[in-house]
Amino acid sequence: MRDLKYLIEFENLLQEANNALVRQAKAEGKLALGYTCYFMPEVLLDLPGCFSVRLRAPRSTSPDIASYYMSNRSCPYARSLLERAIEGGYHFLNAQLATETCTATNRFQEHLEILHLVDDPNFFVSFMDVPHKKGTRSNVSHYATQLRKYVLEPLRDRLGVDISDEAVRAAIEEHNEVCRIISEIGEFRKLPNPPITGYEFHVINLVTMTCPKYLILDKLRETLEEIKAREPDERPAWKIRVVLSGSENDDPEFTRLIETCGALVVADRHCYGSLPGREPIELKDGEPILETVARHYLDNSQCPRYMNTEVMHDRKRYLKELYDEYHADGVIIEQMKFCEYWSYERVADSLILTNDYGIPCCSIEKDYSNTAFGQLRTRFQAFVESVEIKKLQKGEGEA
Repeated sequence: MRDLKYLIEFENLLQEANNALVRQAKAEGKLALGYTCYFMPEVLLDLPGCFSVRLRAPRSTSPDIASYYMSNRSCPYARSLLERAIEGGYHFLNAQLATETCTATNRFQEHLEILHLVDDPNFFVSFMDVPHKKGTRSNVSHYATQLRKYVLEPLRDRLGVDISDEAVRAAIEEHNEVCRIISEIGEFRKLPNPPITGYEFHVINLVTMTCPKYLILDKLRETLEEIKAREPDERPAWKIRVVLSGSENDDPEFTRLIETCGALVVADRHCYGSLPGREPIELKDGEPILETVARHYLDNSQCPRYMNTEVMHDRKRYLKELYDEYHADGVIIEQMKFCEYWSYERVADSLILTNDYGIPCCSIEKDYSNTAFGQLRTRFQAFVESVEIKKLQKGEGEA
């Protein structure tokens, strides 16, 4: 396929957290607000005068210094973020907004303050609680209260941010446009021969999480129109289609690795993916706007920290729906090393999807820095071959 016009520019923006567009926005007087988790609603960090940055540590190697402060048996994603902070990679931040959802990332965010790893004397970290269940009126109310007390009010009182309902509505409008563009691009992945690869989609979606949205919207709109007119290769290189599910996955090279092994990634159900994550927020008449935001993030989440049995089975059904909707041939489930939530989820996914739904699964554990590409390549190649054989056998049986 012909290269996308902005792909190289987008790839370059992902090479560091303090990228060219972040620097431009800072030069224009905007406030940079960091976060690490879906449960910290990025839309509230994109209020007028602010922009959100979901933190990454691209091109990481071994987090040796961070391991002095965090156990080497703790999440390598969190340790890599701390390593990058110690290296000075997050000096551009004005605040870090954190959620009590993951112990390892909480440790990283605590150390941002404890070790004074951001130069700005006004920099602060604010932590908020997130309910462990979704849907109930009390949980939505509690979550909304936490968002007001530990996100909006600190932004107003310490940084002078406008947190009025009108400001939140403006942020939602911009957020929804980004979501609509990404969702429309994602729809092309359902086609028999998509005009976009999983790697390209991963890059585009990551840019929306790590760059000021007002500086990329025009490029996103143009990219959507480009994809609409793009002609896919007549003989595609991929052999099977897969849903990619799992924990933190902010490295498009991991998606590229899967695709070089012959598996086109058609759906991204992981912590940095669009399913969920890029659903427009629907405002409801008569409901306080902050409760609308809280309900949206609670109800759409597919996070394994929701451990009640019914919701756990709903997550498996959701994967099955993605498998059917995107015409996949299998599911790849990845788990960051030492991730407690996803260690349970990965095992449950593999067993239930295989035994209850008959879906071929490849279950792997990975490091943040992806140093074991050779081993992963072997696993993915074997999985592609096994699915191909099953498809051939099924075709022969039907004949």
